Amino acid sequence: MTKMKKMHFSRKASGTIIFSPALALLLCMTSCDADGTAGHSGADAPHGGMVAGHHPQKNKVMNNMIKITVGSATFTATLSDNAAAAAFRALLPLTLKMEDVNGNEKFYRLSRPLPVAAANPGTVREGDLMLWGAGGLVLFYKTFSTSYSYTRLGRVGNAAGLAKALGSGDVEVTFELKRE
Repeated sequence: MTKMKKMHFSRKASGTIIFSPALALLLCMTSCDADGTAGHSGADAPHGGMVAGHHPQKNKVMNNMIKITVGSATFTATLSDNAAAAAFRALLPLTLKMEDVNGNEKFYRLSRPLPVAAANPGTVREGDLMLWGAGGLVLFYKTFSTSYSYTRLGRVGNAAGLAKALGSGDVEVTFELKRE
């Protein structure tokens, strides 16, 4: 068995930067496009940027947009610009059996916690996608006043028909990245 050599650099009083494999990985990850693919100049693309029958921009992921599917109904939501929404986005796609709670929301307990920045919104609106605690995914289908605090994940742009699609019982809901 080959013995792995442990890399360890220490910080000197002169202010030298600490280097670690984790830092190297972080630097590599920041060179990716928003959809997680390695960025490049496009110099290797065919002239005109297209190949017959292939449209490279057609299925490009839209950064902060997700598609929510309930049965045959589809809704588009815009994710918030926060750590919780980014962590939720990283979990997608998800198909969840969501439980009806209080006749105004669908709830699912995620298998791992997401970052929390809870605040009381005062009023929850139909189409709000929120996090209750660190792992309670909530999709609201009615508007009402609340005293509870939530971390905002996003909001359905046009929630017309959302309540009808979700119905009054438990329901399967798919969350996935929206593609152009």
